[in-house]
Amino acid sequence: MLDLKFIRDNIDAVRANIAERYMDADLDLVVRLADERTAAIKALEDQRRRRNEVAQAMKAKLGDAERQALIDEGKALKDAIAGLEARLSEVEIELKAAHARIPNMAHPDAPRGKEDKDNLEVKRVGEPTRFSFEPKDHVTLGAELDLLDFDTATRVTGTKFYYLKNQGVILELALTRYALDLLMAKGFMPFSTPDLAKTEILEGIGFNPRGAESNVYQLADEDLCLIGTAEITLGGYYSGRTFSKDELPLKLVGLSHCFRREAGASGQFSKGLYRVHQFTKAEMFIYCLPEDSGRYHEELRAIEEEIFSSLGLPFRVVDTCTGDLGAPAYRKWDLEAWMPGRNGGEWGEVTSTSNCTDYQARRLNVKYKDDDGKNQYVHMLNGTAIACSRAIVAILENYQEADGGVRMPPALVPYCGFDRINPK
Repeated sequence: MLDLKFIRDNIDAVRANIAERYMDADLDLVVRLADERTAAIKALEDQRRRRNEVAQAMKAKLGDAERQALIDEGKALKDAIAGLEARLSEVEIELKAAHARIPNMAHPDAPRGKEDKDNLEVKRVGEPTRFSFEPKDHVTLGAELDLLDFDTATRVTGTKFYYLKNQGVILELALTRYALDLLMAKGFMPFSTPDLAKTEILEGIGFNPRGAESNVYQLADEDLCLIGTAEITLGGYYSGRTFSKDELPLKLVGLSHCFRREAGASGQFSKGLYRVHQFTKAEMFIYCLPEDSGRYHEELRAIEEEIFSSLGLPFRVVDTCTGDLGAPAYRKWDLEAWMPGRNGGEWGEVTSTSNCTDYQARRLNVKYKDDDGKNQYVHMLNGTAIACSRAIVAILENYQEADGGVRMPPALVPYCGFDRINPK
């Protein structure tokens, strides 16, 4: 979340940022509640101070009338303090909820716009794949090669679930191990994280676990949610921790299942594996000093580019517009791979990387001691290494051949143990 002092000192800029992000946040309510909390704390301190004075006065030699007056005042103070404590608790709850709705500030260079069509392409690697035959989409390829089964998954679990089969399973394992090996060589510590997290951790990261618009599965009668990304569990790993400067940066990569409700997602652009309720992902995460987060954001983007370049997949990089950033991100880069089966050939998002500055760290209370020994908030960044479902879409569709088989990217062959999936 944004620092309240920063909000007060930059209220016009914060108001403009909310508008540019097209978010529903009541800035005036936050300021009013913050003032009310300050006034309530002062009144409470004054009443407690007076209660202590009355208690001290009761120790003196007093007449009956004086003693009774102090007793009566003490009772009144007790009731007043209880009322102030109750009101302060209410105000703090209201303030926390309203404050949490204010998004992070956006990078000055982030494109201003409402949705993904307003994102700005900044780089392209490779050109859209061309075929001498009519290419198939991954759904058709997956069925014909006996790699994917959506129909049975719908019967067993529901729509937007799937079974991976045969070489499809090996391909997913190959992708995760390939990404982990590459990242461990760059100093990232590997984790296999829980697939569940407490509500407070999701809220700290910036996910909304409740409400009709939530993309989160919440367990009934439990303060637990299925995670949508290992960003949640990796970000929560050091919650409440204060680091020394020489412990930073910390570079982590987490392997997890990811669960998303994807409410309302349907149609040509969401079919098959592209938008599903469950998938496997390797997620990068960095804790660092504030002055370093810009260059580490570029490092995460470069790693994503390296992975997809080495897989031989055409992709482009886009600078994500303010309306598509999400509340925690200061700036976000998306990689979009070419998907020949997507509406006759379209770019489709396969990774993203976000610099969330200290927005998540303030919520999760992750700090470091600066050179003066003062506690400051770290910066936190995240980035997709491999989201297996979408990477498989891109591989199947770009590496398909005229006979219906699919070649494997050369970089994955040592991990797969085969260089081609042959037609049945």
